[in-house]
Amino acid sequence: MDHNISLITTISAGFGVALVLGIAFERIKIPALVGYLVAGIIIGPATPGFVADVHLASQLSEIGVMLLMFGVGLHFSLNDLLAVKRIALPGAVVQMAMATVLGMLLAWSWGWHWGSGLVFGISLSCASTVVLLKALESRNEVETMNGRIAVGWLVVEDLACVLVLVLLPPLVGFLGGTSAVVSEGKPLWIAIGKTLLQVSAFIALMLIVGRRVLPWLLWQVARTGSRELFTLSIVATAIGIAYGASELFSASFALGAFFAGMVMRESKFSHRAAQESLPLRDAFSVLFFVSVGMLFEPSVLIDAPMQVACVVAIIVFGKTLAALALVIAFRYPLNTALTVAVSLAQIGEFSFILAGLGVSLGVLPAEGMNLVLAGALISIALNPFIFAALNPLRSWILSRSELARQLERRDDPYAELPEDTERKYLDGQVVLVGYGKIGEQIAGALDTRGIPYVVAERNRDLVEGLRKNGVAAVSGNAADPPVLIQAHIANAAMLVLAMSDPLDIRLMIETARALNPDIEIVVRMQNDDACQLLRKEGTCTVFACEEELAKGMTGHILHRFSPPNLGAEHSHG
Repeated sequence: MDHNISLITTISAGFGVALVLGIAFERIKIPALVGYLVAGIIIGPATPGFVADVHLASQLSEIGVMLLMFGVGLHFSLNDLLAVKRIALPGAVVQMAMATVLGMLLAWSWGWHWGSGLVFGISLSCASTVVLLKALESRNEVETMNGRIAVGWLVVEDLACVLVLVLLPPLVGFLGGTSAVVSEGKPLWIAIGKTLLQVSAFIALMLIVGRRVLPWLLWQVARTGSRELFTLSIVATAIGIAYGASELFSASFALGAFFAGMVMRESKFSHRAAQESLPLRDAFSVLFFVSVGMLFEPSVLIDAPMQVACVVAIIVFGKTLAALALVIAFRYPLNTALTVAVSLAQIGEFSFILAGLGVSLGVLPAEGMNLVLAGALISIALNPFIFAALNPLRSWILSRSELARQLERRDDPYAELPEDTERKYLDGQVVLVGYGKIGEQIAGALDTRGIPYVVAERNRDLVEGLRKNGVAAVSGNAADPPVLIQAHIANAAMLVLAMSDPLDIRLMIETARALNPDIEIVVRMQNDDACQLLRKEGTCTVFACEEELAKGMTGHILHRFSPPNLGAEHSHG
């Protein structure tokens, strides 16, 4: 019996070649993502040998886009963005604008239409969230202030790209596109107004109805105790809402999936939803990058090497220098400026989505897509080496530039408590490390009981806001002894570590014990192995259950500071 198995051969070839090349590239310290793109080139029509079904691959890549954007939405925290909004928002907007202008100038020099140059420039301006997170994780900097600024910067870029995806179809005629959309003959303002109205209706429906229905649905599925049903509900929600947004509201798959994830985050099962859907998201993300590679024409590296070099220069040098100047202009230390700048010296998934949409609408020529892909391949491959050179580069600059040394030594007025701080915050107080969701709830309970506390927080802008509200707070990483010293840990009654699984939690505990051997330590911990180890050591009280975390920690702290025990229980529990 003759069977059409093009779907099976496309998936098996894509996964198989991507696996081999992903391992090979990781061995030579290049992100596996580059291997996935090269795998697509190998099984694509531009190279000899086996050729996968490009049409099927493009549909599979759409699922990959949905699940990628669902994951972005699931991890999108408005609070995290607001915490670094003073640098991330203006920085991302200005940096994207500068990179877009450079891309437009480059396209203009090649004789392209200005609309093509605009789409091309925007595609070069947005860095890859996947690549950034992997780079920060390898350096243990995701939870640092530098990492938070870089991630917040990327979130703003992602939101800007989502807006571009929404506006690009109605603007296709204005931008010189050749898509059938142009033939509708509607005035531009009507087309844009209709699109924004439809998208606004979808967003309102998700925020008003979705944020109530989806958490309820997850709760009902979770009550069955079936893991496969829970996973199925996550995937069905992501793809179903993405498809519905496209069919009913003329929104993109990407926008629909993003809001599905963002609304799903409202559920108390959001952490489990992220974990359960991760394998499927990773699998289809691989197919997305493979399908993108299938569209790449390697001949562009030979036929237009100068154009490729100019594109790479904009991505690696233009964006980096722009971000470096912007962060320094906002009076952040040189180390922060270098870390954020290098984090953005690449492009990735949104660049592919934007460029692909531009090509499908007839706005961007196929050559533009090839140049974007070439720039992504080279910049992603170079990014780990640029990160590796970061510390030597910083040392070299500091050794030769007095200006750089002044930038690095910038005094931070929030790194120590003011001289007029009341005595109650310096003796017998609670030192609260981390002012996220859990930390804020604990602080509110302490305020209600009138228990004095000092907040130690990496986020400088957050510390500044706390100071304005009369809260005693110091800025810095509590793993550094000077930060705990400035919080007067030596005379404190309790240390509360309320951040989410810090990698340097043991260093914080050791520092606190060295400065105050009798201090009681209460820890938030999500890693089961580390939790069991700390409990076995018996040096601190550990809370691990996410659902009852804030309530349990708060209750324990308030019990220790209840009137009969106040001042009497400073020993560890």
